[in-house]
Amino acid sequence: MRSIQKTDDEWRALLNAKGAEPVAFQVTRKAATERPYSGKYENHWTSGEYHCVCCGNKLFDSETKFDAGCGWPSFYQAADKKAIEEHVDRAHGMTRTETLCSQCGAHLGHVFPDGPQPTGLRYCMNSASLEFKPKY
Repeated sequence: MRSIQKTDDEWRALLNAKGAEPVAFQVTRKAATERPYSGKYENHWTSGEYHCVCCGNKLFDSETKFDAGCGWPSFYQAADKKAIEEHVDRAHGMTRTETLCSQCGAHLGHVFPDGPQPTGLRYCMNSASLEFKPKY
């Protein structure tokens, strides 16, 4: 059981109170995907940390972000292996690996085995599932 659980109405209220992107609820709670090249973090290169927009769990460091050319923010490594859960996703006639926040179950995106070294992974995330905290 995840440490953070809320109803859909509670998640909507929390995301609205935070001023999250309009698609944040559909992305994080219903596994929707934002349009490519539409997210605020796709072309964002400031030094800092990326956290789950729903619960604040630290997911990625900016040092692991890279330009994959896919239209979504991409990272080659999670901040902590325990921060992200992976599940087989067979939706839309494909088999992919879905990524979820380990604390609250928010849908983040997918991970693919076509990223750069040192991991060879590409965590392809929805900007709407992320909250950025700059380093000072």
